[in-house]
Amino acid sequence: MPACAQNCSASATRKPREVPVPLCYPFVIVSAPPSSAKNYRWNRVNYSRTRRVIDIWGFFLLILFYRWWDSKKWTYRSGDSEENRSRRQRMRAIWTRETMLELGPTFIKVGQLFSTRADLFPKEYIEELSRLQDEVPAFPYEQVVEIVEGQFGKPIPQVFQFFDPTPIAAASLGQVHRAQLHSSEEVVVKVQRPGLEKLFNVDLGILRGIAQYLQNHPRYGRGGREWVPIYDECARILMLEIDYLNEGRNADTFRRNFKDSPEICVPRVYWRYSSPKVLTLEYLPGIKISNYAALEAAGLDRRSLARIGARSYLQQLLNDGFFHADPHPGNIAVRHDGALIFYDFGMMGHIQPGTKEKLMDTFLGVAQSDADKVIDSLIELGAIKKNADRVPIRRSIEFLLTNFVNQPYSMQSFNFAELTDDIYEMAYEQPFRFPATFTFVLRAVSTLEGLGKGLDPDFNFMDVAQPFADQLMAVNSEFGMRELLNQLGQQVGQVSSMTVNLPRRIEQTLERADRGELRVRTKSIETERLLKRLNSAAIGGIYSVLLAAFLICSVVLYTADHILEAIAAFGLAGLLSFALGRVLLRLQRIDTDLQ
Repeated sequence: MPACAQNCSASATRKPREVPVPLCYPFVIVSAPPSSAKNYRWNRVNYSRTRRVIDIWGFFLLILFYRWWDSKKWTYRSGDSEENRSRRQRMRAIWTRETMLELGPTFIKVGQLFSTRADLFPKEYIEELSRLQDEVPAFPYEQVVEIVEGQFGKPIPQVFQFFDPTPIAAASLGQVHRAQLHSSEEVVVKVQRPGLEKLFNVDLGILRGIAQYLQNHPRYGRGGREWVPIYDECARILMLEIDYLNEGRNADTFRRNFKDSPEICVPRVYWRYSSPKVLTLEYLPGIKISNYAALEAAGLDRRSLARIGARSYLQQLLNDGFFHADPHPGNIAVRHDGALIFYDFGMMGHIQPGTKEKLMDTFLGVAQSDADKVIDSLIELGAIKKNADRVPIRRSIEFLLTNFVNQPYSMQSFNFAELTDDIYEMAYEQPFRFPATFTFVLRAVSTLEGLGKGLDPDFNFMDVAQPFADQLMAVNSEFGMRELLNQLGQQVGQVSSMTVNLPRRIEQTLERADRGELRVRTKSIETERLLKRLNSAAIGGIYSVLLAAFLICSVVLYTADHILEAIAAFGLAGLLSFALGRVLLRLQRIDTDLQ
């Protein structure tokens, strides 16, 4: 390790001796001085709640307007085609991503979380939000000094022998500086952006109001959309991510899980120099995993790196139940000896006890092509509400089983990303609820498959997964055989009972029909919608009659020089016209659903 300046009082201002520049570290590498970077309105210490309310609600209401506008056929000048709708949807998604970046850290993180919620947003939005990166300017070194010294209660020279004032990386939540401890150990210090917690509290308070509005909305809250619980989950994840002590604990757990693996390297946490807003980690530079030219120049085997990455994730998912939820190329580097280095442990996924057994039930239902068994297991996993209508869900599950499970395919041609896209396409506007863990797994594996194919065009994730699947089946073979025998026994018992009782049940049913006691109950969604349309039309007729009456009264009163009474009548007519407009919009939505 190179020696740094001995004069601690001057270490914060004097340029240190030349030290190796890290080839990769988390976040986005700063390529320009902060003064030349774009100046965002949110990039400050103190925030105006009024200004944030205007900005956030304005963004939200504009989204609702675009959604209404895009649903009208007459707004498409070149024709209302699927291609034109998709093109406009892509344009809206790009605008949403750019506006979220403008709104700041809260919305950058919310957008990244929403990129996993294909049950809530169309495919175009999922793809654009997944590209949402923390391309933001660094904050001044004076604020870094204020935060670090405020967290440790002493000047920086007493904490670090050397602290580089120029950050090596910056993101929406914080930035990273090179430093050296008094023990001469090279470290990196992650410092939280000033005022971040206050900004989160202001923004999350506003977002909760929006979630409540959506929850109670007759259109956007339909289908069992639980927007408030979705908000609660996002808020919990965000608040955990800005707690650097929690990130340090995650890093330690991840490091322990791979302590016996020479292929995986995790930076060590220096707890003595860490706090809720400052995290000090071991300095581990490496080559960015997507920098293929540098990997080849270093003589590293790209095919081997692809398989190491896949094996590490399979261990995280199947063995540890604790996995890195954001494995984009900026969070994975390659050491000189070919070991993978993982960074940034703010967002981690946990597979809770009991989930594996429920997933085994799902796999069993898939293997048997039993859509009802798959639905029952998904209800147990929390992916489907217990009182949801099973008819559209069964159609979607049967479509998936028919097109993927029952169709022969080669392990070499299997594409996990395509399967994920079809699951997302199936989930949108359907009564599915994707838990965060489930979507984190889908996104992580899809990202890993993409990285693997970038490193090795012949890479196939299923080839790497096969040994893990064999191991899992061997461990659970006794459980699986017992489960199959139990299922077989239950089915035999049900068939036997049905065979014995069937004649008696038929006779009882015929007797009840003869006595007129048989009642048939049916549920028709179309009939319910027609009844709603009839009810709305009746209400609209009443509003129309009243509106005409008040308008006539207003004219008569005005001609009789009763100005105040005429104004009052005209005002009531205005209210009735607004109510009539809402009824007409409701009728239009019902007509659209009936088509």
